[in-house]
Amino acid sequence: MSDRIAPKEYYSIGDVCEIADLKPHVLRYWETQFSTLRPAKNRAGNRVYRPKQIQLVQLLRHLLYTERYTIEGAKRKLDQLRAGGELAAEARVAWDRETIRDLRREADELVQLLEDGEAG
Repeated sequence: MSDRIAPKEYYSIGDVCEIADLKPHVLRYWETQFSTLRPAKNRAGNRVYRPKQIQLVQLLRHLLYTERYTIEGAKRKLDQLRAGGELAAEARVAWDRETIRDLRREADELVQLLEDGEAG
């Protein structure tokens, strides 16, 4: 999945929010809007996400935040991808895009730190 969190079978909502750079209330809202995003619950009643669901979250994040789809537009896009058998592949691509975005942001922050250090 990602170097930020060790690979495991189930992830907590906190893990998913850290990976996807989302607030928990946003993720819980998305669960009410997208029928494909239904995490299981453990014995304590906490949400547990599988890696494929995290990829779906990244796809939703990409559609809503980067591509600027509305909730309804994103639902239609997911339906279209599912009907064409492309949902899993597109979710993996979105995961890669979001990972690259994170790496670029971290690299930019590192460059800024280095430049600030040279100036001081």
